[in-house]
Amino acid sequence: MSAATAVDERLAPTSLVRRLLGRPELGAVVGAVAVFVFFSFAAPTFLQASSISTILYSASTIGIMAVPVALLMIGGEFDLSAGVMVTTSALVSSMFSYQMTANVWVGVGVSLLVTLAIGFFNGFMLTRTGLPSFIITLGTFLMLTGLNLGFTKLISGTVSTKSIADMEGFPSARGLFASKWEIGPVTLQITVLWWLALVAVATWILLRTRAGNWIFAVGGGADAARAVGVPVVKTRIGLYMGVALCAWISGQHILFSFDVVQSGEGVGNEFLYIIAAVIGGCLMTGGYGSAIGSAIGAFIFGMTSNGIVYAQWDPDWFKFFLGGMLLLATLLNAWVRKRAEATK
Repeated sequence: MSAATAVDERLAPTSLVRRLLGRPELGAVVGAVAVFVFFSFAAPTFLQASSISTILYSASTIGIMAVPVALLMIGGEFDLSAGVMVTTSALVSSMFSYQMTANVWVGVGVSLLVTLAIGFFNGFMLTRTGLPSFIITLGTFLMLTGLNLGFTKLISGTVSTKSIADMEGFPSARGLFASKWEIGPVTLQITVLWWLALVAVATWILLRTRAGNWIFAVGGGADAARAVGVPVVKTRIGLYMGVALCAWISGQHILFSFDVVQSGEGVGNEFLYIIAAVIGGCLMTGGYGSAIGSAIGAFIFGMTSNGIVYAQWDPDWFKFFLGGMLLLATLLNAWVRKRAEATK
């Protein structure tokens, strides 16, 4: 074949099937459609406007954290402190504002700095010690759990914070973190907008920036990434601080939705974030996944957790279904990736 007629395989057209198989969120889309159709028939109230509002809200509260957790997993790491970090963020904001009798925005700002410092600590300890992220963040999880309870009881005398609803700046802060709108029969919580915005930003980072290439490279192999000039340390620290930033957003939502914070909240939620990311196509081994997939995984969580209630089933079965979906999603994601690699 002459050079004139030779075709560069990189420029050859790619079939639709191959492009679909190459998408990490394909399995999640199939699962979301299946869950939606199932509960549409199993629960008569599932498709009501009020139900859709509740499902979106439930999905957004998980989805806000599932986005940075997905990016962290693509980078090959975990964060077991993500759930209690949300509570820490809310506690710091509430207690600082109340004890210092300051405008609540001062507490919000201090909370942001403290939460980002926790994320930096996780990333710094990981890169400096070389210990697995499981151990580092498990230690942070235990420390934050103790600090949340200990400091709250020391300062407030109880396991919950004092109300800050009558403090200056509370209405405007609630507007940013906990407002809602009535759009016809649907109630739209601002967390849904936060969630969609974070998905859009994370997708842009992953697919359109050099930092996105670094994340995939670090998750695929840190040593190889370092050899080609990828700033592995900065990338990992940045990913953990991204988790911290979203934990701050979630924490402020909890605080300004309910006025007070229970110090024991958040324990176990880190697994929900990881499950949403895995259902959405992220591999436990790193280097593969998407932010959009995590959003679909969170939406599946919202549909399942509420669909069981609407179907009037015993809610104790929820975790059984969640575990089943996790296993099925993992198997389906592995199959999709093998098929994608086979068609290259």
